[in-house]
Amino acid sequence: KKKKRVFFFPPPPPSQVIMTSKTKFDSEGFDLDATATSETSNGGVGVIYEIGGGVSKEPSAESRSFEASEEKKDESPISEAERLKELGNNEFRSGNHLDAYDHYTEAINVCPYGEGFGPTGMELLKMREEFDEQERERLIEVNRKQAELRRTRQSAASRPKRDEFEAEDDDDKNAGPATFSPPRHLYGPKLAVYYANRAATLLHLGRYGEAIDDCDVSLMLNPTYVKALLRRCTAYERTENTEDALKDAKKAVELEPGNSVARKNVTRLQKLEDERLEKLKEETMGKLKDLGNSILGNFGLSLDNFNAVQDPNTGGYSISFNQNPQKK
Repeated sequence: KKKKRVFFFPPPPPSQVIMTSKTKFDSEGFDLDATATSETSNGGVGVIYEIGGGVSKEPSAESRSFEASEEKKDESPISEAERLKELGNNEFRSGNHLDAYDHYTEAINVCPYGEGFGPTGMELLKMREEFDEQERERLIEVNRKQAELRRTRQSAASRPKRDEFEAEDDDDKNAGPATFSPPRHLYGPKLAVYYANRAATLLHLGRYGEAIDDCDVSLMLNPTYVKALLRRCTAYERTENTEDALKDAKKAVELEPGNSVARKNVTRLQKLEDERLEKLKEETMGKLKDLGNSILGNFGLSLDNFNAVQDPNTGGYSISFNQNPQKK
């Protein structure tokens, strides 16, 4: 019979490996982590013994808490909003416009507001509405005072006094409409992006009125944001408001002269606006002609009895009367 050979391996020193009931295996590298549970002079900090004789200490609960608090300090108050914006961008690129809308809305909602930061979008829209109402009332009062001053002068039939001139000058200075100046938000440029991005989803969803509101807020937060101008321009055009659409396109070109999209919009919208004005002029002239004929008909006349000829040099018109006009 052959004798069996037996090999004896001495056990490793206890300083290298300690097996306990809580011994775990890490799937990466198969390191053996054994956390000491006994109280030690180092304040209960766990000691990790690794294969190969390496020794490291497990961070205490206080240390982990301190590191977590430091990480939070490094985070911006809108870090979560930025993360949600990126989620919205990904959904938008995938064509999931409703999901993108939800993410942009969440990004807007988690931003800080109030004292030290600034107003919400809804608050900005309400402030502007109240300002516009006060401005309308002010202009009505200015016009009333000017009309009263003119009546006073006509009844006096004399040269107005100096103080009357000054009163009129003061009214003239304030006669034009004032522009609403919204309060700043600490993260205005970031918020402007969230609102403009949400407006882009609203355009795809056919909710043009809401898209205009979001672009309004975006531009109150960042008046030079060209993307918001172009998206509002699109929303205006789709609601057949070519006048305001053209204004936004021209403003975009003013801010970015090299923006090809804005320049094409100006060319196209200018043509549409010219056609609209020409059609409006024809409709207005037709209504005026009908009104004039209804009045002149009481005297056996019509507008056909009058010929208006434009002077090519001055642009003015000369009107002649024709007793027997040719009937068309």
